[in-house]
Amino acid sequence: MKSLTKTAVACAVSFAAINAFAETQITVATVNNGHMIEMQKLTPEFEKQYPDIKVKWVTLEEGVLRQNVTQDIANGSGLYDVMTIGMYEAPIWGERGWLEPIDTSGSYDVDDILPSIRGGLSYDGTMYASPFYGESSMVMYRKDLAEKAGVTISDRDSWEDIRNAAAAMNDPENGVYGICLRGKAGWGDNMAFLTAMANSFGARWFDMDWKPQLESAEWKNAVSFYVDMMGKYGPPGASGNSFNENLALFNEGKCGMWIDATIAASFVTDPKQSKVADKVGFAQSPYSKTEKGANWLWSWALGIPAATKNAEAAQTFVRWATSKDYIKLVGETNGWGAVPTGTRQSTYENPKFQKAAVFADAELKAINSANPNDSTLEPSPYVGVQFAAIPEFQAIGTTTGQMISGALAGSLSVDQALKSANRSADRQMRQAGYY
Repeated sequence: MKSLTKTAVACAVSFAAINAFAETQITVATVNNGHMIEMQKLTPEFEKQYPDIKVKWVTLEEGVLRQNVTQDIANGSGLYDVMTIGMYEAPIWGERGWLEPIDTSGSYDVDDILPSIRGGLSYDGTMYASPFYGESSMVMYRKDLAEKAGVTISDRDSWEDIRNAAAAMNDPENGVYGICLRGKAGWGDNMAFLTAMANSFGARWFDMDWKPQLESAEWKNAVSFYVDMMGKYGPPGASGNSFNENLALFNEGKCGMWIDATIAASFVTDPKQSKVADKVGFAQSPYSKTEKGANWLWSWALGIPAATKNAEAAQTFVRWATSKDYIKLVGETNGWGAVPTGTRQSTYENPKFQKAAVFADAELKAINSANPNDSTLEPSPYVGVQFAAIPEFQAIGTTTGQMISGALAGSLSVDQALKSANRSADRQMRQAGYY
């Protein structure tokens, strides 16, 4: 009887252990954009393949996501097992030991990842986040409206050319605005766009002594040009618009032009989402003085915080979601024009993708042209195109974004906005001991 009891207990313990493993749950924090939402829809495929892992999603607006994951990882709270981060966070947090190195062994084929994307997510040769999609920025425009207005939009137009085209296409009485650009405050919202624009005007965030340069003539020229153009030819309420809001406007046929992330190309050319899918053209980003830094470089990527208690399961999920097989799954499920792009060379070499994605060449050209190590006309001490890869930048960029959004809304002058932003940046850099 004792023997049977021991056997029963052993079986129960064994079953409990198996059951506990079967119920491993990972929490994934992500941004509320189209490709990430599609990943959530395809999660049952992952759980079918790995029945011992269950995925819980926390989906947040971009600014809220950044705040939450930054707070979580800095405190070592371990609320999330996988978090959506980017090229700004990955090398900084990797250096601090806050992230697990990504397992790129075996069939993952890390060499297939575009070098600029892989490098931007690495520190000291180790990749600390795996790219779900990568992007630069480019011009998306209505070919029919441009033709009707008698304007031509080309690669690397001047900003003056873009303003003239916006004026020609602007038709607010019929609900069409010449140009849609980000205005919502945030270092990853309006400042992602505005930094690239300002770079092309010859601006930089800091000089070689790390002193903020926001009151320079170059910044004033860029921001004044932006505020004036958006006031005349942009949609109403532009100071509240970021990627998702402008995407909705463009897909509804309300924008003559939109300069934003290359990843948007798959959405604006999708007839299921866009009313103007067959009327969209693409061009490389405009510039004023220099092409350096005129278009940004970014990747939304999946990182694993060091505080996770489910590192193995998290690695399994990250490898699945950023694999060639996942891209194939999306292509076969939703069509090859809808796959997450900007990450793997094999995607651009795939004949099915080439046939489906009219934007493929323009997107890859933009990504390959961005150089985070040489993004300003005058020398600068930082790495990054649309950001400076230092811990203090997140706060500095957000404050600057708030000031410029205020100028766009008309509550501040451009000079007032940049003076206030520069003063705040100077204070933070002094407190951090840069000078």
